[in-house]
Amino acid sequence: MCTAPTPHPTTGPTPPSPATGASAPPTGEPEVLPGGLGGPAVTVEDFDERFDRLQRWGQYTNPSAGAWQRVTPAQITAAAALVTAGEVVTMSLPWNTVSGPDNHSPALHYMTDLGDREAPEPSCHKDFIGADYHGKAVSHLDALAHIAYRGTLFNDTPARDVVGSTGARFGDVAALGTLVTRGVLLDFPELFGVPWLEPGRALTARDIEAAESRLGVTLGAGDAVLIRSGHFRRRAEVGVWDPSNLSAGLHVGAMDLLAERDIVCLGGDGDSDVRPSPVPGVHSPIHVLAITALGIPLLDNLHLEALSQACARHQRYAFHFTVAPLNIPAGTGSPVSPVAVF
Repeated sequence: MCTAPTPHPTTGPTPPSPATGASAPPTGEPEVLPGGLGGPAVTVEDFDERFDRLQRWGQYTNPSAGAWQRVTPAQITAAAALVTAGEVVTMSLPWNTVSGPDNHSPALHYMTDLGDREAPEPSCHKDFIGADYHGKAVSHLDALAHIAYRGTLFNDTPARDVVGSTGARFGDVAALGTLVTRGVLLDFPELFGVPWLEPGRALTARDIEAAESRLGVTLGAGDAVLIRSGHFRRRAEVGVWDPSNLSAGLHVGAMDLLAERDIVCLGGDGDSDVRPSPVPGVHSPIHVLAITALGIPLLDNLHLEALSQACARHQRYAFHFTVAPLNIPAGTGSPVSPVAVF
């Protein structure tokens, strides 16, 4: 049962409720999902069949850019028409330099000039930032070079042939450019009438369809889809835990529907994967299906609380969406600060 836990001073999570099910009505608490944490188990054989079936290899003139090429000028124009109130909402976490259970490699920030190195006016203050951003504490984008499965990147590209100590020669973040399209927030705490989903709660295609019905939005071609579990509200009110092994997210069965809807970007306030993984030996199956099979870049660790509030105020869950990763040749991703405009 997904109810609000009592806040406590410890750094670990309260034990997640076993009621983490998917076949829920549009309102009320989610029903029990068979299989408990992570949802129903999926065999490696069944996962591999889905991986092969969903592949969109050989469909793009520039496979390094993947699904972002599917966005049309008409879809960008339609997204611009969603700007009616002039409200801008950002989705990035603060730069986190403090180690903790969910920040194994803290970001770096230090001053390099305190105004005493250049003569004489004006004084100049400079600083340095750096991050091992592929973790749980930095809002970031995963480019297509980030995930290989069975030794292969998107478009049947052997990882060992294109990724080395100097970076990636295929699927790098510089190939993506900027994404401007319609964004859609699937606000699952709003769907279920709870403040957050408990870690380990798996979301399925039926949950997505229920969210569409409840929130009055239908996912479509060219959309950037954002999954809110209430992760950072729970973190603020309950305490810190390590989501590497325990987090709410999508079950692998949900990817069939998202592929059918022809979305081009997937993100969330976690990393989109439910944890523990329902697939033995595959720790991030949503990453594999989205990035490696479908060529869909992922957005991880987004702060979606302000976006949730804005959607509720405007009574709509679709908006103009922009994400512009850093132009890093050979990079496997980038810190990002996506923006929604209403």
